[in-house]
Amino acid sequence: MEMDRDRFEELVGEALDEVPEELLRLMDNVVILVEDDSPPGEPELLGLYEGHALTERGWDYAGVLPDRITIYRNPTLRVCDSEDDVVDEVAVTVVHEIAHHFGIDDARLHDLGWG
Repeated sequence: MEMDRDRFEELVGEALDEVPEELLRLMDNVVILVEDDSPPGEPELLGLYEGHALTERGWDYAGVLPDRITIYRNPTLRVCDSEDDVVDEVAVTVVHEIAHHFGIDDARLHDLGWG
């Protein structure tokens, strides 16, 4: 599947628009990025959350750089056969990584169907 970066970023934005406003308001000190490829030397990822989950933040959480949610374009496109597949996969990946920001681990996400 091929898709230019602008269209892919648009789909990430549309996926974010589907996240309930109540959850978006609870997100704190986090940025969402699109990169072409996952980090070299790592397993090929569709998305990655890096930071301090809200559930891990204590009284001493201050002055830190924003958490990062990165959605990877090329790995996503490689697992998809159509634009509809990309729309679905991006939506699942965005929800999955936002859930990590809220402290939900991979095992629980898989149990909930967002693995």
